[in-house]
Amino acid sequence: MSNEGKRVKVHYTGTLDDGTTFDSSLDRGEPIEFTCMAGQMIPGFDAAVKDLAIGETKTVRIPAAEAYGEYDEGLVQRVPANQIPNANQLPVGQTMYMMGPGGQPFPVIVREVTDDTVALDLNHELAGKDLTFEITLVEAE
Repeated sequence: MSNEGKRVKVHYTGTLDDGTTFDSSLDRGEPIEFTCMAGQMIPGFDAAVKDLAIGETKTVRIPAAEAYGEYDEGLVQRVPANQIPNANQLPVGQTMYMMGPGGQPFPVIVREVTDDTVALDLNHELAGKDLTFEITLVEAE
């Protein structure tokens, strides 16, 4: 029976190809809740949950294109250093938050800091990575 359009609760653990866990509802002790196939989750995750039965566990490998997308060099933006307060103190490799047009914060990764520019990576931190999820359907309404 399809879970499409149903409110579902699932427990999951997401890992990278090297086995590193990047997220787990089990660690938080609470399943994630969403409407299946409503675009609230990455496409590959939604598709994996669509035909699960309550109590069933499935392990699925989701290619980058069906997860957070391929890495896009075009999303690395160079900003004049004089437009960023204390630019010379930004930690390379760290995530910082910028304000979007609607006032919503969004994460960017500092890739490089020079005297003149700061390179900010707007790609999702998991862009370009294939992901593996172990998913258990807890509830479907």
